[in-house]
Amino acid sequence: MDFAPSARAADLIERVRTFIETEIDPVEEGYHREVAARRAGAGDPWQPLPLIEELRAKARAQGLWNLFLPAGHEGPYAEKYGTLGGAGLSNTDYAPIAELTGRSFLAPHIFNCNAPDTGNMEVLLKYGNQDQRDEWLDPLLDARIRSAFCMTEPGVASSDATNMELRAVVEGDEVVINGRKWWSTGVGHPDCKIFIVMGLTDPDADRHHRHTMVLVPRDTPGVRIERLLPTMGIHDEPHGHGEVSFTDVRVPVANIISGPGEAFSIAQGRLGPGRVHHCMRLIGLAEKALELACERGLSRIGFGKPLINLGGNRERVAEARIAIDSTRLLVLHAAWKLDTGGPLHALSEVSQIKVAAPNMAQQVIDFAMQIHGGGGLSDDFPLAAAWTNARALRLADGPDEVHRGMIARLELGKYGAKR
Repeated sequence: MDFAPSARAADLIERVRTFIETEIDPVEEGYHREVAARRAGAGDPWQPLPLIEELRAKARAQGLWNLFLPAGHEGPYAEKYGTLGGAGLSNTDYAPIAELTGRSFLAPHIFNCNAPDTGNMEVLLKYGNQDQRDEWLDPLLDARIRSAFCMTEPGVASSDATNMELRAVVEGDEVVINGRKWWSTGVGHPDCKIFIVMGLTDPDADRHHRHTMVLVPRDTPGVRIERLLPTMGIHDEPHGHGEVSFTDVRVPVANIISGPGEAFSIAQGRLGPGRVHHCMRLIGLAEKALELACERGLSRIGFGKPLINLGGNRERVAEARIAIDSTRLLVLHAAWKLDTGGPLHALSEVSQIKVAAPNMAQQVIDFAMQIHGGGGLSDDFPLAAAWTNARALRLADGPDEVHRGMIARLELGKYGAKR
């Protein structure tokens, strides 16, 4: 196997790196301070700052737009909504780009490569019909609107997706939706216009064919955002994570994606590449944290020595380097397996990275926080928010325990063990 990027990907990687260093890094701290000032009463933090659109225009002009588009599924959209020569990237080629964007909280949004929009766009690209693509995929690729993915529910153990109770019942030419979702990322953004909602359609079907994915416009009667949820005190404005209720919500049957009962097969196809994106961004986040730790440790003096020479910190730097590089290779291997065999060929590998990457990032960031002392807990550095992000991703897209269970089941199955 060869993880070296193609010539085209190598060019994009350097262009993305340069754009982040010259356009995003110099303004990111000021951006977050402005959002914090608005949060403190100087304005509305849920209204996007003009800076975002300014940077997006620059990125798009340089062809650094919709880079997540998967090879083989991009159709005419890469020509229309990106300047990539009409072709998408493989998972292996996109992975280093995702790592670079993970170093910045802004970068994924600037390049129109942020979750959950990328996953939702891939769902429409791979499973939506042409009418659904025309109405929702085009404006998402053009960044005229944002979207949310509504799956997790407050009333059930959502780590088992077969538990989802929100009803999405077909009545004639309509789907009637009743229930509640939460941790629906993106619902706080004023440009969020469309939800992909997973609901129970046929409780008598087998457990993997009971649920359906339905497109629900945000302004449909009966849709109500009950509250926006902080993640360990962070609201992540202007995107946010919300609790949403659906009361006798009616949408046309034409809004069903792929067909009734197809939610699990869609989710399987959606989540594999999305987990590679998440994990590579976490590697970028860990790299940034290690850089900050090394700079802090070399520049600060305590007890007559640089901090890096105290308390085993040099060993911790070495351990962080080993952990980051090991995890990167694990993720690239999973990306390669997805490229060469598809989601079913990479079930164990995708679950492995989903456990390994957030845990690795959390440990590296924790070390960086420790060497920053009290500053590491503050908003003066990006570390507290980075740690929160890594911790949250040990739950998002499936908790560690579910992925470990999958890995063990596949491994033990080689020896004849039953499920």
